[in-house]
Amino acid sequence: MTSILKDAGGTTDAATARQWQWAISLWKNMGLTAAEAEAQAKDDNEKITARIMARYEERLSAYQSVDFDDLIGMPLKLLQQHDAVRDKWQAQLGHVLVDEYQDTNATQYEVLKLLVGSKGRFTAVGDDDQSIYGWRGATLDNLKRLPLDFPQLKVVKLEQNYRSTSAILRAANNVIGPNPKLFPKTLFSELGEGEPVRVVDCDNEEHEAERVVARIQSTRANGLGQEWKEFAVLYRANHQARVFEQSLRKAQIPYKVSGGQSFFDRAEIKDLCAWFRLWINNDDDPAFLRAITTPKRGIGHTTLQNLGTFASKYRQSLFASLFSSSLGSVLPGKAVGSLHEFGRYVNDLEFRARHTHGAQDARAFMLEWLKDIDYEKHLYDGEESEKVAAARWTNVLEFCDWMSARAGGTVDDTAGVTLESEKKSLLEVAQTIALLSTISEREQDQNVVTLSTLHAAKGLEWPHVMLVGVTEGLLPFKLGDDDNPTGRADGPMSEGLLQRLQEERRLMYVGITRAQRSLAVSWTKKRKKGREMIAAQPSRFIAEMALAQATVKEDPREKLKALRAEFAKKALDTAASAAAQGIG
Repeated sequence: MTSILKDAGGTTDAATARQWQWAISLWKNMGLTAAEAEAQAKDDNEKITARIMARYEERLSAYQSVDFDDLIGMPLKLLQQHDAVRDKWQAQLGHVLVDEYQDTNATQYEVLKLLVGSKGRFTAVGDDDQSIYGWRGATLDNLKRLPLDFPQLKVVKLEQNYRSTSAILRAANNVIGPNPKLFPKTLFSELGEGEPVRVVDCDNEEHEAERVVARIQSTRANGLGQEWKEFAVLYRANHQARVFEQSLRKAQIPYKVSGGQSFFDRAEIKDLCAWFRLWINNDDDPAFLRAITTPKRGIGHTTLQNLGTFASKYRQSLFASLFSSSLGSVLPGKAVGSLHEFGRYVNDLEFRARHTHGAQDARAFMLEWLKDIDYEKHLYDGEESEKVAAARWTNVLEFCDWMSARAGGTVDDTAGVTLESEKKSLLEVAQTIALLSTISEREQDQNVVTLSTLHAAKGLEWPHVMLVGVTEGLLPFKLGDDDNPTGRADGPMSEGLLQRLQEERRLMYVGITRAQRSLAVSWTKKRKKGREMIAAQPSRFIAEMALAQATVKEDPREKLKALRAEFAKKALDTAASAAAQGIG
């Protein structure tokens, strides 16, 4: 959606477009229209963003598209404005169950109220201590409003935890203790005390990654964890994953980055797949809209909006409408000419792809086509960083090779063996794209170590968890010098700073409670900031866990070294015993 926002705001700066995106998303989650957002704007920047929001909405309508926030906002308007629809759904839904209620935003709460009506037949399961999505509009106000809007509400506390040991839950309860409570509770477990929570102090990020690998290896050597999928490494921000990936690869430990992007999910691959889908099925309207706007062809959103209205009126696809004899009645001649040119180009590509066979010809065809539409320039124009644009273009070339190999009858199976089959036309290969682009590996079946952000880990669990990078400035994330000029953990706090600190504390609580059997928390004495190494302090949350100091400190490398020495001694003793028996 950032490309649409850049067009609506007349900028090529992706960072500016992302700022608009966050502001517009927040307004939509609050149930505001562009006009309402402009009316209550606090400054000129917000007024400008609200006007860009109006133009953004026009373009979404022209492209027959919605964004993520519209998936809630549009049903809300439907239920608010149409009594018959609202009455039908209230009658049809005998009871409504809402999970993860603490993560709902204002708009979602209004949808719930309209679905359940005055009878209020619903169950909401939530935990105010796990509300970690305030940055995307989730609000604890929804929990506060429930008893007010539904006076008959019955609260049932679920305090027994069936996942974690008592040692882990005690650390979690201690951390979350300073936060205010809407519904006070204390988690307990009947799984026993378990392993003590460990704190690992490290020199820097590389040292921390080495210790994570050593802990995984020593835990497996002790027989406490047999499979790689029993381990998870959790961190505050995506950029922290790189050094752990390097150490795991060096140790030949298989891993996955949770939430990692599939090759077919990349924007540049989706662009090309849209063209292929349109060759195969001219009535694929989403593919038509993506192809005609990527790259831009001088066909504006007003033209597309009018084309969409025309197509809906006559109940035909956008592509079929291009060549309608009456299209000129709703569009000027220049716009009709541009649309005809695009339609003929698509038909020509489809004809040529149908008659293109073999890897060499297929690759030549695709490279010529990409040059015709100037796709490489489109990538470089759309990125702030040439390095990022170059990486995206490399993905495109890799995709061309992938397509060409299949046109040539050469594929690699999952074992890496090259297989030969009958050559296919490029169009036949394109027919497999729609299927392949929707297939993803079942991650839960992979026997690999998981690397994940804390936000992505919510709702998941692992026997052994390593919570890394638990330093001030990362967890809690840098809270802002303007709110806390002293920079001290016990410095004066504004209301905004206090609320952000409370959400960061909830994030730490979520991380701790992902662990079932063992938990290690690590921090670094130095960390990278840009190109510099700066001194770091352990997070205030480590002290808040109130761990027994005599048991928490651990050096996994020393533990692993001792285990190896013990195994070596046992091997020598066994050999000596066998030799003695042989002599006897």
